This record gives sequence, structure tokens and C-alpha cells, in this order.
Amino acid sequence: MSPSPEISPAVSTALDCLANGRTPERLTLRDAVRALLAHLAATAPGRSVEVRVPPYGAIQCVEGPRHTRGTPPNLVETDPVTFLQLAAGRVDWASAVADGRIRASGIRSDISAFFPIV
Repeated sequence: MSPSPEISPAVSTALDCLANGRTPERLTLRDAVRALLAHLAATAPGRSVEVRVPPYGAIQCVEGPRHTRGTPPNLVETDPVTFLQLAAGRVDWASAVADGRIRASGIRSDISAFFPIV
């Protein structure tokens, strides 16, 4: 795993809001998710797993067989708040999968090794 990225202002603000029990503003949350997705794509280059954080973004990452059309066989999907918490190490991958906050399908979908990011 590569070193943690410099935390963008949006990521810092969003994490501060969550730590204080507040919901981040929509644009802040969007920018934070996109910054973290970009870092994940750079850290785990490839096209075998699609990571979706609706409504803010989706990336393909992780080396392996390339996915080109339709629903990918290796898919990870979660909500923006869970993604931020996962990226910050405030939620555990296995727990979030077990309670349904992360939906992961396919043999390559366990991308827990790439977290936390910040």
C-alpha cells in the first residue's frame, strides 16, 4: 500500500463533520469522495473491480481481467459516509460488509487491503 495522500480540504472538512456528529455539506461530501476515489484508483491501478459510491463517483481499479461492458463481475458499492469512514479507518471493512453498508461481489471484490487511505 502506498503512503497516505495529503488530505484535501474537502476530506478534512467532511471527516471533521462526521467526527462531530454532523452531516457534511453535499458539495464537500462529493469532493471528498471523488478525491478518495482518485487516490484509490492511483494506489490500485487496473480495471478488474468497479467501486461505486453513488451518487458521487465510480472507478475501476485493481489489476486483473479487464471489465468493459455491463455490470462488472467484481463490484464494490457503498454510500458516501461509509466510504469516508472506511477511508479514514473509522469503520472496519469486514464489519461494514457484514452489516450491509458495503456490498461486495466477485472473487476480486475484497479490496480491504487498500484501506485506510488517510
